[in-house]
Amino acid sequence: MRVTTVVHLETAVDLDERADSDPRRVSVSATLSAVLDNGRRITLLDDRGWGSTGLWETTAVGEIEDTARTVVGPDEPAEGQTHEEVAAAHWTHLVAVLGERGVAADSDALRRLPHAVVLSDRLRSRVATA
Repeated sequence: MRVTTVVHLETAVDLDERADSDPRRVSVSATLSAVLDNGRRITLLDDRGWGSTGLWETTAVGEIEDTARTVVGPDEPAEGQTHEEVAAAHWTHLVAVLGERGVAADSDALRRLPHAVVLSDRLRSRVATA
């Protein structure tokens, strides 16, 4: 039986439909997926995103990509926790999600994988026209 492996992580970002349509507010949703060697994608996190009072005119693609990687990465530690503990719990959770879908993964290997960010056409056009 062929073993399926994760080849990279991918965060898809789009305009946040739930946010108001105020043009003075940047609001983005982010979904983290594992991309497998057979081309299949497994959603790992679909409840992430961010907003700011910044204007689209001042929002660069690189800034969106950096922020996307941050919001789907380990959260900031709560009081009494260390960055290492929170990061370990984050990667362990992602490995568990993969395991539930029949994909074996190792948290250390997962955190070292390339991580692409893909902007939706709607988001890209908003940034490009701003």
